[in-house]
Amino acid sequence: MITVRDVDSGKLNKLIAEELEKTEMQPHPLANMVKSGIATEHPPTQENFWYLRSAAILRKLYLNTNPVGTERLRNVFGSRKNNGHQPSHHYKAGGKFIRMMLQQLEKEGLIKKIEKPKKGRTITPKGQKLLDSLAKKVGQ
Repeated sequence: MITVRDVDSGKLNKLIAEELEKTEMQPHPLANMVKSGIATEHPPTQENFWYLRSAAILRKLYLNTNPVGTERLRNVFGSRKNNGHQPSHHYKAGGKFIRMMLQQLEKEGLIKKIEKPKKGRTITPKGQKLLDSLAKKVGQ
């Protein structure tokens, strides 16, 4: 059986993003005008940035068995900032968009909030089923 781990993440994220566009998820009104983190120089140029990032978050939650919170996702989606002649350093991504995407995915029933033993969010069986079916499409 083909799983999310076996297929190309880029192709899978595009399919997930297409599926998320069919749901009631709405991008933040400023999503295409505001930088997504301190280390980026420009706002996102992709027109479906919101859905692609949400798809990547959903895939990360699928791959990680422990609950994942906003701070860890900020670290994952962060990048290196060019400091001119000084050494580059890693900076976290902005948290507002990631938090809103998590809330929207939770409202769709694809993820759920966990309080004990660790705080964070994890994927639901509905979300696993969606990702497994899309991974099967990519694998064929």
